[in-house]
Amino acid sequence: MRTGLIFDIKRYAIHDGPGIRMTIFFKGCPLSCAWCHNPESQSSRVQKMYSANKCIGAQDCVRACPHQALTLTPNGIVTDMDACQLCGACARACPTKAIELSGHEETVEGLMKIIERETIFFDQSGGGVTFSGGEPLMHYKFLVEVLDACGKRGIHRTVDTAGFSKTGILLEVAKRTDLFLFDLKLMDPVKHKKWTGVDNEKILKNLEVLAETGVPIQIRIPLIKGVNSDAENIRQTADFIARLPGEKRVVNLLPYHPIASRKHEKLGQLYSPEGMEKPDESEQQRIVAIFEEKGLQAIIGG
Repeated sequence: MRTGLIFDIKRYAIHDGPGIRMTIFFKGCPLSCAWCHNPESQSSRVQKMYSANKCIGAQDCVRACPHQALTLTPNGIVTDMDACQLCGACARACPTKAIELSGHEETVEGLMKIIERETIFFDQSGGGVTFSGGEPLMHYKFLVEVLDACGKRGIHRTVDTAGFSKTGILLEVAKRTDLFLFDLKLMDPVKHKKWTGVDNEKILKNLEVLAETGVPIQIRIPLIKGVNSDAENIRQTADFIARLPGEKRVVNLLPYHPIASRKHEKLGQLYSPEGMEKPDESEQQRIVAIFEEKGLQAIIGG
């Protein structure tokens, strides 16, 4: 039975496609964007997250661990990751949810049962399901089965992707997708690799190929001062999007926010926002104007 690794399911989402939606977050991503607000989405393995500020020192987790991997210290619970088997016993035992496991395997049938409970909201609002991540295309065989199952039930299907995949995979998914939310980061390949870990040649090619299919695409751009909000990159981005085949596409501009710092802390990782800032209001409007010059509708947020 095929399974997919899911790290979160968000109900009543209103910014991931039309209407009221359920957003399903797959774990694992080929990119490692410095600003990623879901750092737990990057690894394709289950991870343990620990919030020291929630810990009350009850030690239920220590007693529950079958591998004796946890110790209470003056700085909170410490896990010996060589001994830890990520079984989840500690997370289940913790009374304050200071310990969490990020990532669980889900079957197609199990996921569809969860989705089908929300269809009344989809039907009333014109909503549906959005598959996000991480990168859902990393789980394409599982994704295709779920998309097919949703299609049979008449549920609107949106896929949120960074486009870094084999073109054939993207096109197979496109046959089963009603809307793509396509993330576009930077136009310069060297800068793209610096900030995301990969260059953008495959991403740009895939966006062009996807546009040729005629499937609806909404483009999302994280807007980060110090990374991609400069006039040169914005003009190159606007030129590229305006040249895509098909109708002019809506562009959602998503201003940077250092929301990921707490999550990095939970993962035991260092987070450095150095070089990244939120563009101020005047800069955001300047960027909107550049897109409008190319006949593109640019919206802050969404």
